[in-house]
Amino acid sequence: MHHYRQALLRMRQGDSDRDVAAARIMGRRKAGHWRAVAAEQGWLEPACALPSDEAIAQALAPARRAASTVSSLEAHRATVQQWLEQGVSGTAIHLALQRGHGWSGSYSAVRRLVAGLRQQLPAEVTCRLEFAPAEVAQVDFGAGPFLMHPDGRRRRTWAFVMTLAHSRHQYVEFVWDQTVATWLGCHRRAFEWFAGAPERVVIDNAKCAITKACAQDPLVQRAYAECAEGYGFKIDPCPPHDPQKKGIVESGVKYVKGNFLPLREFRDLPDLNEQARQWVMGIAGLRCHGTTRRRPLELFALERALLRPLPGVTPDLGTWHRVTVHKDCHVQFERMLYSAPFTLVGKVLWLRATDATAALYEDYRHVCTHVRGQRPGQRVTLREHLPPQAQAFFAHDRQWCAEQAACVGASCLVLVQRLLSDQILERLRAAQGVLGLRKTYGAARLEAACARALAHDSPHYRTVKTILSTGADQQPALQPGTPAGYAGATRFTRPAAELFPPLPLH
Repeated sequence: MHHYRQALLRMRQGDSDRDVAAARIMGRRKAGHWRAVAAEQGWLEPACALPSDEAIAQALAPARRAASTVSSLEAHRATVQQWLEQGVSGTAIHLALQRGHGWSGSYSAVRRLVAGLRQQLPAEVTCRLEFAPAEVAQVDFGAGPFLMHPDGRRRRTWAFVMTLAHSRHQYVEFVWDQTVATWLGCHRRAFEWFAGAPERVVIDNAKCAITKACAQDPLVQRAYAECAEGYGFKIDPCPPHDPQKKGIVESGVKYVKGNFLPLREFRDLPDLNEQARQWVMGIAGLRCHGTTRRRPLELFALERALLRPLPGVTPDLGTWHRVTVHKDCHVQFERMLYSAPFTLVGKVLWLRATDATAALYEDYRHVCTHVRGQRPGQRVTLREHLPPQAQAFFAHDRQWCAEQAACVGASCLVLVQRLLSDQILERLRAAQGVLGLRKTYGAARLEAACARALAHDSPHYRTVKTILSTGADQQPALQPGTPAGYAGATRFTRPAAELFPPLPLH
């Protein structure tokens, strides 16, 4: 009974039933019934003491009725009343009672109960909202005609409509989707159409603008918040399930569907938008509006000077996306791959995509910025994002090998060129291995070893390494006429006496 006690306290302070319902204590109808009961008991007087829970329960006990006047739906009265307040039709209530509540009565019983409950409902009262010039613009999407998409399929278009609440002047653009990027782009073109921005933009709770709908604390898309900051307007989302708060643009969307789209033919999307612009500046802008009794373009001529001026530099509108760094040090966005530092593999990053760039952020720390890819499957890679071993592998390419070999000496350059010019086998790793021997043995010894390997027509990594490891490169240089082989006691040479033993004498 605590909520009845809280409602009674508010009523004694002068709060209305609507205030009680807004505080989420009980519904308005229930609050009205409780107010009547409290007034009958004299509990609304401030001087009267608050009743106990037992007294409240006794006062709320239903009065007995004669059996002949009790409806067969009396046990379901509260349920039917709740459905009726939600706007459910009588036929739907009849079907729900039969399927979910085991009731088998006729529709006439439902109709009589619904008629009696509707008489007890308070009359619906509305209040027209008035807006000052340049104060509010209302935005909404509406279904458009089917057209041939560039991918070869017929697809539905969507009408983006922004209406200035004071003058009723409109911006209408037909698009293929309702994504965040499309939403932001339509806003930019609408503000350029009006040559200014309003103080507030009233929207519904579409996912492209609001991530979490709530009457008190809605969560705005991060990209849309940046758009509002860039153009200097405030976002004013309607409460959930209350589209009447933007009734001006709702009527504008209906006007587009009823006056512009019928009896027209469109070749493609550009033709549709061109006809829409002509219609806005002609028929729609020059008509006598039913509410203002003025032409929208006439009122807009006065309102235009009061709009917020557009920024000197157009805001760089971008969309935010959560991406994961895969083990190949890349993230995927719109079927294109962008590199990230290898230390972030497995982590979730934020990708901010604009028309020209794709920037990566770790929380709010900027990581890197890439140029947007142009085709699906394209990889945009920064070499410094790769692991050290991968950086070294990709950095030591054919050109690098040739440059490093030239720094060592002419013989090393010739040997590396012979390795890289092999027509059968890819010998880049062999060339990299030969150049890697410089760290151990120095450039001078490597040059001498390469010269000996070339002299014996053996341009191989194993040959050069063996020469260096055995010290053969430090032996005297080969003289003309010396038999093929290395001078000295090495594995590659033997003395001439061993090669040509003397013949036996007879």
